[in-house]
Amino acid sequence: MKKKALLLIDIQDVYFTPGPMLLNKPIETANKAAALLERFRNEGKTVIHIQHDSKLLSGINKRVKPINGEKIINKKFPSSFLKTDFQEYLQANGVEHIVIAGMMSHMCVDTTTRACQDYGYEVTVIEDACTTKSLNFKGKTIPAQIVHEVFMASLKGNGKLLSYIK
Repeated sequence: MKKKALLLIDIQDVYFTPGPMLLNKPIETANKAAALLERFRNEGKTVIHIQHDSKLLSGINKRVKPINGEKIINKKFPSSFLKTDFQEYLQANGVEHIVIAGMMSHMCVDTTTRACQDYGYEVTVIEDACTTKSLNFKGKTIPAQIVHEVFMASLKGNGKLLSYIK
């Protein structure tokens, strides 16, 4: 059986606050991620928290706060690998399968998922433990749910990638 790690990407307070960074259903999404986190903790599996290090973004949300012994990686780019020690940590801990939950589906979740595949990891994205925001393109607003579904459909196109909290 391949060693799994849970990767919680950018579940940060700013995404729960009214304003331009508010995501679609952030509480529901974070609660799903918290249920997944509890399962991994109870099973003694590896948990990794990714925190986007930016003046605009705040700390990790209380629903998924790291505890002692859980790895926290600060990043400055959409990919959790770029200019971080993420790859080295995965290798040092023998991780082969990465389970992903987080924010935002169209940016950091997508980018990191594809990078995981590039590095040869098996990846599972928990669709209902990820979310995003509405985007504007050519003068039109694309609703957050549509943005999320398009990115999940694109990721699923690469194989059996998506799963749901049960």
